[in-house]
Amino acid sequence: MEVYSSEKIRNVALIGHSGCGKTSLMELALLETGVINRAGTIEDGNTVSDYDRMEIETKHSINMSIIPIEYKDVKINFIDTPGSLDFANEMYTAIQAAAVALLVIDAGSGIQVGAEKAWQFCKELKKPVFIMLKRKDRDTYVFDDLVQSIRDKFGAVCVPASYPIKPEMLDALNELIAETDEELMNKYFDEGVFEPWEFNAGLRNGVASAEIVPVFAFDPENGQGVDVMLDVIRKFAPSPLRHAPYKYIDASGGEDFAMPETDGPVTTWTFKTLSDPFVGKISIMKIITGSLKAGAELINTRTGKAEKINKIMILRGKNQIEVPEACSGDIIAVSKLNYTETGDTLCDKSKSRTYVNIVTHAPTLFTAIAPADKNDEEKMGSALAKLREEDPSFMVRHDAETKQTLIGTQGEMQKGVIISKLKDRFGISVVESPRKIAYRETIKGHSDVQGKHKKQSGGAGQYGDVHIKFSPSPDKDLDFQEQLFGGSVPKNYVPAVEKGIRESMAKGPLAGYPVVNIKAVLYDGSYHDVDSNEMAFKIAASLAFKKGITEANPVLLEPIMRLEITIPDEFMGDVMGDMNRRRARILGMEPVGNGIQKLMAEVPMAEILEYAISLKSMTQAKGSFTQEFLRYDEVPHHLATKIIAEANEE
Repeated sequence: MEVYSSEKIRNVALIGHSGCGKTSLMELALLETGVINRAGTIEDGNTVSDYDRMEIETKHSINMSIIPIEYKDVKINFIDTPGSLDFANEMYTAIQAAAVALLVIDAGSGIQVGAEKAWQFCKELKKPVFIMLKRKDRDTYVFDDLVQSIRDKFGAVCVPASYPIKPEMLDALNELIAETDEELMNKYFDEGVFEPWEFNAGLRNGVASAEIVPVFAFDPENGQGVDVMLDVIRKFAPSPLRHAPYKYIDASGGEDFAMPETDGPVTTWTFKTLSDPFVGKISIMKIITGSLKAGAELINTRTGKAEKINKIMILRGKNQIEVPEACSGDIIAVSKLNYTETGDTLCDKSKSRTYVNIVTHAPTLFTAIAPADKNDEEKMGSALAKLREEDPSFMVRHDAETKQTLIGTQGEMQKGVIISKLKDRFGISVVESPRKIAYRETIKGHSDVQGKHKKQSGGAGQYGDVHIKFSPSPDKDLDFQEQLFGGSVPKNYVPAVEKGIRESMAKGPLAGYPVVNIKAVLYDGSYHDVDSNEMAFKIAASLAFKKGITEANPVLLEPIMRLEITIPDEFMGDVMGDMNRRRARILGMEPVGNGIQKLMAEVPMAEILEYAISLKSMTQAKGSFTQEFLRYDEVPHHLATKIIAEANEE
């Protein structure tokens, strides 16, 4: 493959709902350009994009794949993305890396939720978009009617680019082109028509500014429309040099923006990491500025470590094509980098900057896993770390309190893929279990108790005696005070009393959960000149704690989460009703736009452990939510009794 200049490169994110035809479209484009002599199918498991064994088995794309296609005088770097919303972060990353998105819609199914989500993200980034309709002979639809439904959903910026175009649609397209330039606007008002070069220039500018979205169609069964798609991308998709400025942090910590440029020191952004069974770790990166040659040494701005670029590769699915150099805007792969992870910036020594990654969706479904063989505990941790190099969208966290290893994912499919990879790639079988809740215990009443520790066993004994008042403390986990008079307890033993209480708070009397928000006032006691020591007073304090908390009306507390749920208006009633069944407190609603509402609520964590699954079912996968810890509240008595019984039994 030859080295293409920046002006001759087109970076295109291929996006859309699962099963809409993205991978099939890539096969037809590869066939059209002579890369393959027979189009593969998802059913046969022989497509260039879906080469991973798990993708072949599940017949679903799981990872983004890079498919460069040489067409006439340009190279089009397609980034084929999964359509499942469980892997939406792959799509978000691809959209950020590309200069334009190609949204594929199945004409037979219409505008599905995956297409809506992809469109919304493109709009957030003001990313240029083309829309491609996949049609088949058996689909009963009218192209213009479907284009109109797209316009109704996504706006009047969507216009047909497949001929013949109805007069009213052509008028709409001409009006959009006229709005891209004042001279074109004047000519349109004066003459009502454009010269071909004016039409093309206006369309090119309108696409680049995301003010015009061309809509065209292809037929995967006979290959029609693929050449039109490639021509449209070649002529009207912006080159990497017209990409929006890249936000970065400079060496002093200040924010700035970099324009893509062919000259100057090289800087790159790593947006994906792969694990190849033969080559090892492969870092996929986009060159933002300058040109990169094999043998160059770059600095990782996160670690400060130098990385040697031994070989530059162009990936096409699983195939690796070595090239001597690559220009600004190109997408390349580099193997065996020691310190580089997804999201890292590599720079020439003279150009220190760190490109800012756009934050993607946080995990919403948490599952506890443990190795079936306890000897695999350390091995599982190492394997999960390697899987996160490939897919940083899932989270791994060890909860020290519940003693569980949690993986956080976007849904059941992503969770299943991670667990399957642990077994297939690393030989680790895991057992899933429900996530445990980190409850707390506190008191609502008051108590006044004595804790006395006296032990005599020949020689020196132990003696400690304390009188402590316990009451609620709204502001501190432990508000310890000393109000001693007359030397009943020597001052040097007071820290031991506090330490005894603090250590006892780790395990409450109800169900063994940590105790919080108590006030303890040491006001009296006694000591022995010979037998008293710090340990004796520490034990005396722990005895007082157990007795005092039990007598002060102890209660169980549960974590309360703040939820922000984004849903279409049509599902608001179902979601509100469901929230009420989950003991939620509705805080309010606010419109987001385009028929979308945001619902704010407070809800116990115990009620939303698998809310990601429920919300997906209730809203046809159109709803999403974020969650954050808010505070602890008292558990209702009838539920607390059950929780305490289960904890004590365990």
